[in-house]
Amino acid sequence: MTSSNPPSHNIFVYGSILEPAVAAVILDRTAVTVPAVLHSYHRYKLKGLPYPCIVPSESGKVNGKVITGVSDAELNNFDVIEGNDYERVTVEVVRMDNSEKMKVETYVWVNKDDPRMYGEWDFEEWRVIHAEKFVETFRKLLEWNKNPNGKSMEEAVGPLLSSGD
Repeated sequence: MTSSNPPSHNIFVYGSILEPAVAAVILDRTAVTVPAVLHSYHRYKLKGLPYPCIVPSESGKVNGKVITGVSDAELNNFDVIEGNDYERVTVEVVRMDNSEKMKVETYVWVNKDDPRMYGEWDFEEWRVIHAEKFVETFRKLLEWNKNPNGKSMEEAVGPLLSSGD
């Protein structure tokens, strides 16, 4: 009898999921990551929201990490967390550890002309202010997704994440 490996995905992350505790909630395990850079995209702040977005930008460059070995079930968790404002697409990144190119999936902001996009999102600033709240909120969201018990997402999770921007 032959055994087949389950499907495996590689996901480029560039925002809140860079935080190991946030990734661990989504994966229900410690993430295996490699540093990478995504060319021809820009990471923006979003006015009124604590998380970033990326959109195509000819001269842009986004530093992040690739989470390797993501299962189909874990990929579904990413889809739930990212919601409808992001679209999962296949892109090519360059690994920072060995300069190899790698095809990965990432989440791109759907509204490429969103007037809320501005500046450059800062991970360290986000980590200090928002990391703990994201871990708690994502845990509640994934628990609700598994078993809604007749509740709306807002009833189960509480108000959507926002910032004072």
